[in-house]
Amino acid sequence: MEATIANQSNGTTWHGGGDRPFAASYGKMMMWFFLISDALTFAGFLGAYGFMRYRFLDTWPIADEVFTHVPFTHTPMPMIYVAFMTFILIFSSVTMVLAVDAGHQMKKNKVIVYMLLTIIGGVIFVGSQAWEWKNFIQGDKGAIQLNDGQIVQFVNAEGHQVSLESFAANIHNERVQHTKSNGVWFKKEAAITGVTLQQVVEGFKHNKNISLRIEKIDPATKHKVIVSRDEANKLLAGASQVVKGANLHVNEYGKTLFGDFFFFITGFHGFHVTSGIIINLIIFFNVIVGTYEKRGHYEMVEKVGLYWHFVDLVWVFVFTFFYLV
Repeated sequence: MEATIANQSNGTTWHGGGDRPFAASYGKMMMWFFLISDALTFAGFLGAYGFMRYRFLDTWPIADEVFTHVPFTHTPMPMIYVAFMTFILIFSSVTMVLAVDAGHQMKKNKVIVYMLLTIIGGVIFVGSQAWEWKNFIQGDKGAIQLNDGQIVQFVNAEGHQVSLESFAANIHNERVQHTKSNGVWFKKEAAITGVTLQQVVEGFKHNKNISLRIEKIDPATKHKVIVSRDEANKLLAGASQVVKGANLHVNEYGKTLFGDFFFFITGFHGFHVTSGIIINLIIFFNVIVGTYEKRGHYEMVEKVGLYWHFVDLVWVFVFTFFYLV
């Protein structure tokens, strides 16, 4: 009986048991292993988000009503700035492709230019995400939280949300913020909102042009339900606090889980982009000093390019889950 002997003469064939399957270096293979494991992590996070959103589908915040800010303007423009951020990140992926291609051709100057453009794109994206976080945390119009945890907002006759300050009653308030020096058990509290619960409730009672809408979404109109004035007064009788902005405990946009997932998933992705910028900067300076010219190849540019493309691809899914669906 003849023995079957594996052909080891060619180390580049995967079926022959060589040390370079698919002609990929050890470094590139390790980068692929890392990206696969990281992809599974993101898949788990987005899967959890999708499950919870489906669970609370009829009360989940509407993205077009949350992400409306654009720098240097006070006009609400839903999704415009998020679309700009997405375009910048995708464009940086294109410049990274061009950098890798220039490296294959051993064109150092082109690698420098395209990598610099990639880094600039990443910095703009991270800066934009930080600005978006700032607006999300600070809030815009404000809302009221009821005793059952539900968030209710106020709208004008056209159905557009209005700020609490625009109709709150002018009632004198001597309430001061608790700090560690004057609070109970040396605990401090968050900054006090511009208006009190009493001011909002009284202002609503005397302003007939303001209506109240609840978290529940009308399946027919895809908008939050606006309740009658009698029902609104009943709901406000069970109001617990004024909410401005968002944190891990409560947010003016609706479900607390929405804010929790937003902070965690977009923050985790932002950490990846920031890491990619730092790595790109290191490779960029190595290109300038001629490190890879001396090695005779630009494989490090290709490896960091794989990571950058992965970060861009993940953002496409984050963008779809949070902002589009």
